[in-house]
Amino acid sequence: MDRETETLLASLDQQRSHVTGILEGFTEEQLRRPVLPSGWSCLGMVKHLALADEHYWFRCIMAGESLDFFPAERNSEWRLAPGETAEDVFGLYRDEIARSNEVIARTPIDAPPGQRDPWWGSWADRFTELRVVMLHVIAETACHAGHLDAAAELIDGRQWIVQ
Repeated sequence: MDRETETLLASLDQQRSHVTGILEGFTEEQLRRPVLPSGWSCLGMVKHLALADEHYWFRCIMAGESLDFFPAERNSEWRLAPGETAEDVFGLYRDEIARSNEVIARTPIDAPPGQRDPWWGSWADRFTELRVVMLHVIAETACHAGHLDAAAELIDGRQWIVQ
């Protein structure tokens, strides 16, 4: 792995750790509780990150795997299946991170995607190589980590980084 890929991966890993770190110690009920009017839960956010960021961008777009894994109903990855536990969702996230890292490790930083992103319209043409996809997923993960910061503070007052 070249130095640029290592640097981008370190940044992505930092954001991934933020996602799991801010939620550490929450109960199942706290993780499932929607705290914002939009109705998403912390577990729903982690599931979204696993499927719509890790799996989608690295396995589907970069590695060219089938998009059939994705639920037919757009944005349904935010919802938990009956009986789906926090352990299930965090396990899914960890698994998708490991699989994303495998794609990153075997893909040159300037390699083009294995397939064109079908959902972003003309904006999809900007995803020209692994480095751009990595930067996009870093930004998405950081943004959602911030959402989780706000949710965590509303749930029990905890704060991840305080200035």
